[in-house]
Amino acid sequence: MNYSDPKSQDALQPGAARCPAVSTQEIIADDAVPAPEWVRTESYTFLGDEDVSAERYTSADYAQAEVERMWPRTWQFACREEHIPEVGDYYVYDVGPYSLIVTRVGENDIRAYFNSCLHRGTKLRHSGTEGRATEFKCPFHAWSWNIDGSCKTVLCDWDFPHAKKEDLSLPQAKVETLGGFVFVNMDPDSPSLADYIGPEAMKHFEAWKLEDRYVFCHVKKRIPANWKLNQEAFHEAYHVLATHPQVCPSNGDVNSQYDTFGDHVNRFISTLGVVSPHLYGEVTEQDVFEQFVIGDPSALEGSERKLGEGETARAAMAKLFRKTFEEANHVDLKDVSDSELLDCFSYSVYPNLFVFPGVSLPMVYRFLPDRFDHRKSTMEVFFLRPKPSDGSDFETAEMQVLGDDQSFTEAEGMDPGFGGILDQDTDNLMLQQEGLEAASKKSLTLANYQEIRIRHCEQSTDRYMAMPPLDVDWRTQQKCGNHG
Repeated sequence: MNYSDPKSQDALQPGAARCPAVSTQEIIADDAVPAPEWVRTESYTFLGDEDVSAERYTSADYAQAEVERMWPRTWQFACREEHIPEVGDYYVYDVGPYSLIVTRVGENDIRAYFNSCLHRGTKLRHSGTEGRATEFKCPFHAWSWNIDGSCKTVLCDWDFPHAKKEDLSLPQAKVETLGGFVFVNMDPDSPSLADYIGPEAMKHFEAWKLEDRYVFCHVKKRIPANWKLNQEAFHEAYHVLATHPQVCPSNGDVNSQYDTFGDHVNRFISTLGVVSPHLYGEVTEQDVFEQFVIGDPSALEGSERKLGEGETARAAMAKLFRKTFEEANHVDLKDVSDSELLDCFSYSVYPNLFVFPGVSLPMVYRFLPDRFDHRKSTMEVFFLRPKPSDGSDFETAEMQVLGDDQSFTEAEGMDPGFGGILDQDTDNLMLQQEGLEAASKKSLTLANYQEIRIRHCEQSTDRYMAMPPLDVDWRTQQKCGNHG
């Protein structure tokens, strides 16, 4: 299907062209239960159309510069509050060579200590671990610290008259929480998390009430591609027709909406329960209803019914989802919009966090660089469920680590259909990494609208890469952190 007249497109201002099918906002406006303001907003800005250099994905020197300039200056999702619910609980967060022990010191006091002994540098806790501690003791020479970061023991302190315990508290990163997420930043001079995210996107975060959810499935897999290629595969729905043809009958892919909010947050809204514009005239409403693809198979119960005359697949799915989720979670969703129940909302918080706050597919992605190979990275998927409304206990899932050759479908708790979609996404990435390194054209050409999120993130990277390496005295970092 040909959507556009090239002559009419040429007459538009750069970035103004859109798929001439029904728009995301027009679809949402027809829903029975209206969407909230955070769904109905639009915030697109044309950011240029220059090619993006391939060097940022293929150069080891560029990756090292990111380690020195960008990673220590940005706010990053380290863990969820339910990972460290009790005083003494800790969670080790690693990014590149950096390692932080995120620790709950009090009910409203979470700190992030640099994971390194102040004697000879040994890690106090192994990377990728979590647990509960009454102290952090170095396994090499038994120097130890209390959970509030104060020095507890200097073994044979008679031999260290020049190292006073009162001067040896652990250096810290800054810590803030939002929506149940624990964020860290290693730069003492960084802006607050609220300023970093910006006022408009903060309103969205606050509306989601993600602090009322918990992690019920957590999966990690290594991907043979640079971390930016890894995450940029999920920045757009432009790839759906070629990569996920099975979802096109029920996914408004090419008419998805793209927005940017300030320097560090962007999103897309991809409507579900509607046919792709690529398939207009080829798929019936009944086909859309029967081929709807989501991440929670329990919501498909009852989807075998036939639609009534004039009934749309989207309206029928909204009713079905509302009933199913209400019964499964013992909550009242009558005021939750059809869009929140059905659609794919993807928010990216620079540099490496994706939040999907919708009801049917509530999840989080995190992308991290491989410490030893800039051509590799990891992808983590956290699925969220509502905390029990009756206040009963829930169990936070432990991370499952898949082997390089394993499918996402093999993860316990992963819906096979959604796991297959993730496999399709990640299968492209090795070819993209190798293709960029083999290319004669050493750059990427981006769409003005559908790939604006990629350009937005890369321009954020450019701003940090223009800064000098972060050089902070460790004694300054001793005074950082959240001591509220």
